[in-house]
Amino acid sequence: MSRQVIPTKGNLMHLNARLKLANKGYELMDRKRNILIREMMDILNEVKELRKNVTSKFKAAYKALQDANITLGIVSDISKSIPIDDGISIKYRSVMGVELPKVSHESKHVRITYGFGATNTKFDYAYKTFLEVREMMVKLAEIDNATYRLANAIRKTRKRANALDQIVLPQLANDIKFIKDTLEEKDREAFTRQKMIKKNM
Repeated sequence: MSRQVIPTKGNLMHLNARLKLANKGYELMDRKRNILIREMMDILNEVKELRKNVTSKFKAAYKALQDANITLGIVSDISKSIPIDDGISIKYRSVMGVELPKVSHESKHVRITYGFGATNTKFDYAYKTFLEVREMMVKLAEIDNATYRLANAIRKTRKRANALDQIVLPQLANDIKFIKDTLEEKDREAFTRQKMIKKNM
């Protein structure tokens, strides 16, 4: 690749400037990758505990629903009277250019919208437990999405940093060496030629 470079002082200056810029770019990519990895590790510590809690809470909620179904018969008709919750909002925060979601849920006061005559405490308990599951799922959705985005950004940053480190920087260094060697050789030839001319004169 270096043989295609025209060995001039202008090109040498241009390549030195590019090498300096590429080194700076590599340092920034490396720093960005480290910050993203640190952010990811913080989230992963939280997600482990949350997944464990969500699993046990889901088990409890489905067990409560099963108990309600056993005592009341199938409760799907009663559940239709429960209103759809649309109190979820999403904001974003930026970490090194990566947009991470911040999901928040506006918890309204729990209103009983079904009749007491057709239900019992087991149904009430199932309803309450699924409300708790919902809160945990909102948090889990936020963390899962943030983890996916961070992992994707880390992969891209690592790829770019590796390309700079293993391809661009060595190529620029080779081109600079080739130009310097060629220019030094030309200078030596010119010096020898001048000596020969002086000697002949």
